[in-house]
Amino acid sequence: MSNPSGDLFLKTPNLSVGIRELAAGLWIWRAKHAFWKPEDDWQPVVTSTFVESEGERLVMDPLAPVLDNIGLWERLDKHPPTAAVVLMPDHVRDIDLFVRRYNARAFGPMLFFPDDIPNAKLEPIIADSVLPGGLVALYDGRGRLETPIWLPKHRVIVFGDALTERNGELLVWDSRAGHEKRELPALRAMLELPFERVIISHCDNEPVHTRAEFEKALKRPPWKG
Repeated sequence: MSNPSGDLFLKTPNLSVGIRELAAGLWIWRAKHAFWKPEDDWQPVVTSTFVESEGERLVMDPLAPVLDNIGLWERLDKHPPTAAVVLMPDHVRDIDLFVRRYNARAFGPMLFFPDDIPNAKLEPIIADSVLPGGLVALYDGRGRLETPIWLPKHRVIVFGDALTERNGELLVWDSRAGHEKRELPALRAMLELPFERVIISHCDNEPVHTRAEFEKALKRPPWKG
């Protein structure tokens, strides 16, 4: 199903799965997470990102749809990813599948949870690491090895869990330790970058938010889950 904004989203109650164009060489897809449970403090549909920059094509936190009724594989096969990136230890998702299918370079955190370790050998990234295509890993201050990714060409920052949207409001996801001391200063430092939008993984309604909404999020009480 398409709409005037160019989104390809299949609508279900409080749930959207599909592909959404954001700009030339930048799009996201939303898919149901196979391991979601009702007691989880995140939603069953999550966001993955594709970006093309300086001749490289990267997928970030890629999740494969259980049933590809959104045409993801057909689209990616026409423009095969050259790199796949995990933004944080608990976003391994389907990185191995994408790396195998496209023989893509893999990047991600230096450490993972014992029960969720990728088979692919990931090149480690930390804050200030420069990825293929000129993308830059950032520091989010939460102490969970998350590296949001700055896309200079598109003026976008892609987040893992540092931000979330609940009931229409963009919120900082509380780190439960050092929120005021480390997390907020790190996020405020991102305002030095000329970004115009942010992409988030977990949301009730909207995965793409403006710079103004990001600034408001820093002033709101954090989401504690």
